[in-house]
Amino acid sequence: MCGICGELRFDGAPADRAEIVGMRDQLLHRGPDSDGVHLSPRGRAGLGFRRLRIIDLSPNASQPMANEDGSVQMVFNGEIYNYKDLRQGLVARGHRFRSQSDSETIVHLYEEKGADCIADLEGMFGLAIWDERAQRLTLARDRAGKKPLFVYRNARLLAFASEMKSFFAHPDITIAPDPEAVPYYFIYGYVPAPATFYKHVAQLEPGSLMTVEADGRTTTRRYWQLQYPEARAVRDIDRREAAAGVRERVERAVERRLMSDVPLGAFLSGGVDSTIVVGVMSRLMSEPVKTFSIGFEGDPNYDETSYARMVADRFKTDHTEFRVSPSAIDLVEKLVWHHDGPFGDSSAVPTYIVSKLTREKVTVVLTGDGGDELFAGYLRFYAAVLSERIPPAAGRAAHALLSQLPVPANDRALLARVQRFFRSMSLPLYDRMTRWNALFFEDLDALLRPEFVATLGPIDRLRYIAGERALMDGRSTLSKVLHANFKSYLPDDLLVKADRCTMANSLEARSPFLDRELVEYVAGLPDDLKLHGRRTKVILREAFADLLPPAIQRRGKMGFGVPLGTWFRGDLRDYMRDLLLAPDARYRDMLSAPFVETLVSRHLSGEANYGHQLWSLLCFEQWLRLLPTWTRRAPQPAALHS
Repeated sequence: MCGICGELRFDGAPADRAEIVGMRDQLLHRGPDSDGVHLSPRGRAGLGFRRLRIIDLSPNASQPMANEDGSVQMVFNGEIYNYKDLRQGLVARGHRFRSQSDSETIVHLYEEKGADCIADLEGMFGLAIWDERAQRLTLARDRAGKKPLFVYRNARLLAFASEMKSFFAHPDITIAPDPEAVPYYFIYGYVPAPATFYKHVAQLEPGSLMTVEADGRTTTRRYWQLQYPEARAVRDIDRREAAAGVRERVERAVERRLMSDVPLGAFLSGGVDSTIVVGVMSRLMSEPVKTFSIGFEGDPNYDETSYARMVADRFKTDHTEFRVSPSAIDLVEKLVWHHDGPFGDSSAVPTYIVSKLTREKVTVVLTGDGGDELFAGYLRFYAAVLSERIPPAAGRAAHALLSQLPVPANDRALLARVQRFFRSMSLPLYDRMTRWNALFFEDLDALLRPEFVATLGPIDRLRYIAGERALMDGRSTLSKVLHANFKSYLPDDLLVKADRCTMANSLEARSPFLDRELVEYVAGLPDDLKLHGRRTKVILREAFADLLPPAIQRRGKMGFGVPLGTWFRGDLRDYMRDLLLAPDARYRDMLSAPFVETLVSRHLSGEANYGHQLWSLLCFEQWLRLLPTWTRRAPQPAALHS
């Protein structure tokens, strides 16, 4: 696991080593073990690399990685799980290797197939290949979007990097916030790909590759696209056959991800997904699995550590448990830096902390990420299916009745969930499922200052699925919401959080549930094998019934959340008020200060629970305060390294 960056010049100026090194060293946390630079002989291209040693710890595996004659140069962030099979074929066809790394396999495969080789790779990756003979740059990203890759372009050059902070260090790159991104952050808590918070900076989308010629001509295409079958085309399958198919593929996915030349462990929440991963690991490994979990002080509704201990005891793991208190809010500036901007998912706090403490014992962890998106693990999937069956008049009547009741202080309380469900019943399906997850939806207009909105283009609250509607038409309700989650919430929120928080601590995270073979198989299964009434992950639970303790089988979905509502009314009250009610708050140019003050007041009085909305505002304000320092290309503050 590593950090990559580089540039391709269009203006005749040569790529400059000092500029590449400056970009590269912004990524020190992604690769503290070694570094490298390649400048092309004709001067057009430069590649930078920071290495975290995982496979083949020798200098032979360092990057940039070249073919035999040096005409192909590559920097690569990630892991290729089928590289040994690919390597065997390449050796048989006469390719010579100098390392045991997966990265060298990609270089030789490119020699044979060009950019088409990307489709042969099974794993997680963001990579860049410079072809000196063709004077062509190829950029590619893995299918699910596990590893990031950002691209900046102007008339003089194209630059790329694992994180956008690399661009702050380049003297020919001007980074400016994009006002058009602001409304979308406050709807979703993130900016949907391919857009970012910055002008002229885009994400390469998951499952895509880009080729850039020396004269600037660019082609981008998807080499993979997850497709759910149309409702009428879903094939029947014997239940036992489906369970066996799921089990076989999950076990194979976990086994692939155990390859490592450094210590390896697993995050353990005590939920179904992480329990299965740890259970399979315990059967494949000769020594006890090292497991790590985290709990929260101040609100038992957000603490899963008792379940994690139960699983650890079941599989006799080497278990470590951490607890988070409100002082963790001190991480806000650090998290904003590592996310290159505001990030609305407050579970980044525990993810960062558990990653930091886990790194003291291992360098690689397996996670349960993707299990909910694949097997319909969220209650909102059930809500979407159920809402399509409730007559509109009944839904409106229930909403009118429930709206008379006070909002619970805890947003995980049953009443809070029911109120949220019926509040959106009058909306069409896509609007309904968006509103359930949104920070601000119909109240977005009240949040944004009219003068600011007047400078923007039209705001599309369904923008995150704008390019996916054709692939969702004709599918069942469940397949529609699963598709939407896999294409946006998973890569733009969950996987961003996992990558930035683990890599901030030089820790590699691997996700067996995002294995391509498994993802494609489960997508084709009938709905009732994923969701049956309120029972989620049906076929996954059946496939691993022997591994799941009864209490884990029975428990509902808790989620990796933070008790923000409680914290903001307690230990963090003054911190939140000082930042958001400050007369010189930077957000006031774009957002309505009276509306923000109302949110704070209603939350503190207990009249409503705006914990998630207030978190998004805190991160936004901190970003605006920090950004001038970043864009002056000042070195990263020492405190952010700690």
